[in-house]
Amino acid sequence: MAPAQHQAAADRGSREEIVIVDLESEAGADDAAAAAATMQRQDSLYAAATRAAGANHHGQDSWARTLRLAFQCVGILYGDIGTSPLFVYSSTFRDGVGHPDDLLGALSLIIYSFLLFTVIKYVYIALRANDDGDGGTFALYTLISRHAKVSLIPNQQVEEDDLVAKYNRDKPPATLRRAEWMKELLETNKAVKVSLFLITMLATAMVISDAILTPAISDEIVWITVGILVALFAIQRFGTDKVGYLFAPIILLWLLLIAAVGFYNLVKYDTGALRAFNMKYIIDYFRRNKKKGWASLGGILLCFTGTEALFADLGYFSIRSIQLSFGFGLVPSVLLAYIGQAAYLRVHPEDVANTFYRSTPISLFWPTFILALAASIIGSQAMISCAFATISHSQTLGCFPRVKILHTSRQYSGQLYIPEVNYLLCLGACLVTVGFRTTVIIGEAHGICVVLVMIVTTLLLTIVMLLVWKISVWWIVAFFLVFMSSESIYLSAILSRFAHGAYVPVAMSAVLMVVMVVWHYVHVNKYRFELEHSIPRDKVKELLERSDIQRVPGIGLFYTELVQGIPPVFRHLIEKIPSIHSVLIFVSMKHLPIPSVDMSERFLFRQVDREDYKVFQCVARYGYRDPFEEAKDFVDKLVEHLQYYIRDVNLYGLGCEPMMKQSFSYCSSRAESFGSHEKTKVKAVYAEEMLTPAESFSEHARQASGKNKLFTQFQGDKMNIVEMMKIQQEQQAVLEEMSKGVVYIFGESEVVARPHSSLIKKIAINYIYSFLRKNSRNGEKMLSIPRRQILKVGVSYEI
Repeated sequence: MAPAQHQAAADRGSREEIVIVDLESEAGADDAAAAAATMQRQDSLYAAATRAAGANHHGQDSWARTLRLAFQCVGILYGDIGTSPLFVYSSTFRDGVGHPDDLLGALSLIIYSFLLFTVIKYVYIALRANDDGDGGTFALYTLISRHAKVSLIPNQQVEEDDLVAKYNRDKPPATLRRAEWMKELLETNKAVKVSLFLITMLATAMVISDAILTPAISDEIVWITVGILVALFAIQRFGTDKVGYLFAPIILLWLLLIAAVGFYNLVKYDTGALRAFNMKYIIDYFRRNKKKGWASLGGILLCFTGTEALFADLGYFSIRSIQLSFGFGLVPSVLLAYIGQAAYLRVHPEDVANTFYRSTPISLFWPTFILALAASIIGSQAMISCAFATISHSQTLGCFPRVKILHTSRQYSGQLYIPEVNYLLCLGACLVTVGFRTTVIIGEAHGICVVLVMIVTTLLLTIVMLLVWKISVWWIVAFFLVFMSSESIYLSAILSRFAHGAYVPVAMSAVLMVVMVVWHYVHVNKYRFELEHSIPRDKVKELLERSDIQRVPGIGLFYTELVQGIPPVFRHLIEKIPSIHSVLIFVSMKHLPIPSVDMSERFLFRQVDREDYKVFQCVARYGYRDPFEEAKDFVDKLVEHLQYYIRDVNLYGLGCEPMMKQSFSYCSSRAESFGSHEKTKVKAVYAEEMLTPAESFSEHARQASGKNKLFTQFQGDKMNIVEMMKIQQEQQAVLEEMSKGVVYIFGESEVVARPHSSLIKKIAINYIYSFLRKNSRNGEKMLSIPRRQILKVGVSYEI
């Protein structure tokens, strides 16, 4: 694709070079593979589709909103961490307390493990590594994918040049060199790229497994637990907003109660328990107990279970709301509870098997028991919400079968509910409860999920520090060594109990990983197949010019996963049914690795051929938190933005060449080009990128006022009656065809393994993927399209 024009504009010593690319000069490829390679390298629609300029800018929450979210945080996030004092000491000292100072050693481990992992790592480090307000391992993966091409799908998302240039401006050269080294390693080494994807899938599978295990720890009586679980999962459909307000008062009262009881025990029994803040008691504890002390870490780690959900559920709330409620609510309450129990056990070590209730004053026993039961049930809410968020992220990036996602709050876009997943989690939790019949085994299984997710988070955070934050290498080394070594020790301790129940999450996670990896593998290979066999532009023109082609009234929306070209199923359709709609739009639903895309940047258009065929390509861009619109709303918005495109391409796209010879034209990728920005980089500008589709001519006029005389000249030269009449006629023609009806065309592709494929590949594609595809939601159900408006085109792919 050769540049048609090239210009340089000087502005007070700064320089910006704009390369204008003539899309029509692109030569047709000789074969489909060459066309696919060309489009992958130079297709402007593809390039624009992978970024959304305004998607990452959100205003700071008001204090009123922050306080509301902080209150909801208490009900959703802190039930799991807040109920850990119920069983930490009994799980740590299974054989009783051997030495009085062992209690101080265990308390010291609890205090510093809690502060290290929950406060330092998650609340003050991991929350900063959010992906525009979303947390969890998948958000870390998508954050990395926006700075390096780590996606296994050929439509990789690339970093936003403006954002990276802005971020790099004040970075020391050494940090930039390390970031470039990390980027090159991630992009060029396939083993590293696949490993990064697999550990992300492992953490995702562990989180979902944990969401099954956590509710099952609610109560010792099996059938009461099953009844409670059914009720808990039944209320999920009301949404996080309402559930949070319902549960928050209970958890808040619980935290106040355990803090008061802890303070009472500390004052009454032994204020010397405060000596546990001296870390020498940890050294003495391991010196005395050796292997037994190491094995007891499996009980200690229960004090920070739930922290992984705290990070993953960030999309439901905000950083400030979590830090506020965590620092002033959870931390003092939980630490006082642990210190008070240690003080009680220093006097009554024989009660270690039932520390919590034995240390509770008799007058408060029944209120405490009722609150403890309620808080334990609510404790699983964090992991349930975490599972919904994680599956939503993974589905939009092609790593999970399609399920129905409902956004439950108009105020908070990250709050969602997935009915199918909710049913499966409920079923899984009930089966685990009935199968194991004891919370001890389930608790050990829960522990291995927690530690493995924490280790994966540490690895991904280290990459973020190198690639995205570009901080000093000494901070990165210190972070990695401290957290990886401590988490590995905890992992080794919990793995020593593998045969006693810790294998449960490993088995469940293995099944989930198979599902996700197989789905993603077929998704990637299907996309590659369509890309390699996409129809070149000259072949599209030949198909449209066939003498037997009939034009059918109305608009046809041809759905395809391809962003870079015309799918091969279109040729199949023309050969079998030689007719197309009067207006044909190839629609690609593109998910960017960001939480949300603004509606003004949702649609990108490109005309497939400039003749009078009215055939367009459209990319509808969504973040992984954006819900799909109803079919009618989607068509209304698409046609509205198509009107903008028709206007823009007629006003600016075809008559822009003379103006390109003058300095700094408005024909840049954003309206900001009218201003006197100081930039030094080179951009390629394409016809369909010259204006943001949702911006009107008057909006540009306002921005250009007093800044660019060229715009006034353009108005005088180009805005004439003939041009406006032509635009109006084209826009009216589209509206008339819309009134005649809209048909949604889907390629119903059957994917099978090639005849000479390996047995494993045949099982994965022909059986596992086929089963998942038949039992997941198809495209028309995801988009809520009426059946009478659907046309399916069957085609079979061998991969």
